[in-house]
Amino acid sequence: MTPTLDVVVPTLNAAALLARTLSAVDTEASGGISTITVCDGGSCDDTLAIARGSGAGVVTAPAGRGGQLAAGATAGRAPWLLFLHADTVPGPGWVETVRHFMSSPVNVGKAGYFRLRFDTPDPRARRVERLAAWRCRTFGLPYGDQGLLIARAFYESLGGYRALPLMEDVDIARRIGRRNLVALDADAVTSARRYERGGWLQRPLRNLSCLALFLAGTPPSLVARLYGR
Repeated sequence: MTPTLDVVVPTLNAAALLARTLSAVDTEASGGISTITVCDGGSCDDTLAIARGSGAGVVTAPAGRGGQLAAGATAGRAPWLLFLHADTVPGPGWVETVRHFMSSPVNVGKAGYFRLRFDTPDPRARRVERLAAWRCRTFGLPYGDQGLLIARAFYESLGGYRALPLMEDVDIARRIGRRNLVALDADAVTSARRYERGGWLQRPLRNLSCLALFLAGTPPSLVARLYGR
């Protein structure tokens, strides 16, 4: 029997896209999901109402994706965890891919991530997707919008997500280790809104600059301030 998993979705004023994500996950994979938990950081829109209306569990934590993810992970007990952003929907075939990954004993000490795809036909999005694929291949650094599938025991042995204001995804990827990160044969279809607002060139450059600062040892709180400007 394929193991079950808990899905954890961090939110902060995510009402515009949350229903789409929860519906897609619940409809496509409900048979293998133990819980879906929304971990909210203080939303003032309809995020919590949407989460509860979908049947998801809700936990709250101080704003900050790392701490929210850590809080959400403790809400369930399934042997596997799938962390997803609120504006990300797994693409076609993801259920079978996830089940196959979880069913292999060799993967209990590994973690999987999806291919990044944006929900726009803009050719500039394809360039960012290729950059993300290169980053993952070369450095073993998938970002949070690519999802993270990991055995609970392995996650806990690593110390879980840390309560960082930014780069919590990079931090845990480094602790997992490049050799233990597996590219899953399915997409994570993510909203292009942030790039459409911030610029298809400017935002990737800002992301890379913040990543370089973080890897160089700059305090995450300072990196977060620079990222938010």
